[in-house]
Parts: sequence; structure tokens; C-alpha cells
Amino acid sequence: MFVMYCLFNIVGSITFFVAYIGNGASFPQPLSESDEKYYLEKLKEGDPLAKNVLIERNLRLVAHIVKKYSYSGKEVDDLISIGTIGLIKAIDSYNSSKGTRLATYAARCIENVIYALRQHRVTYINN
Repeated sequence: MFVMYCLFNIVGSITFFVAYIGNGASFPQPLSESDEKYYLEKLKEGDPLAKNVLIERNLRLVAHIVKKYSYSGKEVDDLISIGTIGLIKAIDSYNSSKGTRLATYAARCIENVIYALRQHRVTYINN
């Protein structure tokens, strides 16, 4: 009975994970380079809708990075939430004069908040 329970739990987690991450239609397409520049300029001008567009259009990046770091379907929601916080931090602190695209910079920020979460959990468990 325990084996069946574990098997159903694993299958359910995998199904949830594939449906959540694997569905290409669930996230909007990324912005083109020209659209990205446009919305970044609007953001500098103080347009709050530009920030929302940048966040929404880069959620696919968060999901892609989360796929690399999630080991069970149960932690996907936490990682998506934390990754989105990293994305927002990236958008707030991005400097286009450095010569990188927003997605490149954001990927690093997203990974850093995931690393910080993992480190905090390890420290918390060990104490």
C-alpha cells in the first residue's frame, strides 16, 4: 500500500510539473529586442504598466530556470514565487548601458535568489 501511495504521489508531482512548466501556451512570448528597449525606456519614464509587461513577458524565463532547480513538484510553486521576486529585482536594477540584454541579467538574479533560498533552508535545517 505504501508503495502505491508513493507511486501515485510521484506521478501526480510529475504530471503537475509537466503541466505547469511544459505548457508553452501558459506564458506569453518573450519581447523582441526592440520591444524590450521600448518598455525599458517607458519604465525609466515611470510607466508602471511597462514594468508589468516586462514581468509578464519574462515569466517564461523564470519557469525555464525553475525547471533546472526543482526536484519535486511540491517545491515548484515556491521556486516560481522566489524566481519572480528575482525577476522583479532584476527589472528594478537593470542597467542597459552595461551591454547585456535584460534576460541575461535577469537569469542571474533569478538563480541568485534560488541559491539564497536553498542556502537558507540548509542553514535552517542544520541549526
